Amino acid sequence: MSLQRPAGRARPLPAFSRPPRHRRIARHLGLQRVPEGGHASRGFPVHGIFGSRTFFHPARSTLLAAVALVALASPLAAQQGWQGGVESQPLAPPPLMEGPVEEPDSLPGGPGVPSIMEDPDGGVPRAPAPAQPEVPGQATVGPSGDIEVIQPPEQKVENRTAVFSGLDKITGRITSFDVSINETVQFGALRITPRACYTRPETEQQNTTGFVEIQEITLDGKVQPLFGGWMFASSPGLHGVEHPIYDVWLTDCKQTDPVIASPGGQQ
Repeated sequence: MSLQRPAGRARPLPAFSRPPRHRRIARHLGLQRVPEGGHASRGFPVHGIFGSRTFFHPARSTLLAAVALVALASPLAAQQGWQGGVESQPLAPPPLMEGPVEEPDSLPGGPGVPSIMEDPDGGVPRAPAPAQPEVPGQATVGPSGDIEVIQPPEQKVENRTAVFSGLDKITGRITSFDVSINETVQFGALRITPRACYTRPETEQQNTTGFVEIQEITLDGKVQPLFGGWMFASSPGLHGVEHPIYDVWLTDCKQTDPVIASPGGQQ
């Protein structure tokens, strides 16, 4: 036999009764409600958490009290343990040294031991060390302690002829001419007289130098000195002749007699 619901209006379902919010929170926290006018025999009550409601949890209250006591007692116990763990004992006296005690001002060593301040030769004067001969190019120590290098003397080769080059700034022509030592030649308005001409040996670095005197002939026929000094073939512009029209410089030195050539055509 089957039961059938009579047709008509459906029967409404019963409404779900849900406890208030403060009761749900108290149940979740495990709290118990204290009756009105009642007193908790264990633990401590908590008032004013949910309005006028009062809840009590004996086990949780006891646990919180124990934790608070342990937290208060831990620093004191740690301080007492640290102070009691360090022990100080006086040091033992040093052992006594056997034998005679030497004076602090006495020299180290003993009888039969030579002192570092005494001469091992017994005061016999020493002979001075022989002086070493100075070799050219050898380094020696000077009186002040500096190292001095002695260079070998330069070897100069004297020559009989000096070779010059002359420039005419107006025409731009360069003329080469030879002049014997202590002789005078004329190039334009200049009179050139070589006094010395030196070269280096073939085994050394070549360096040609010459001492030259040059005079200038002015427009009124007067002769006045223009240059006097050393000329270097490797650096013609180092000691050059300053003249508005003519320039002269040393190029070489020779052992042979000069080739006779008159530069007078350059006037």
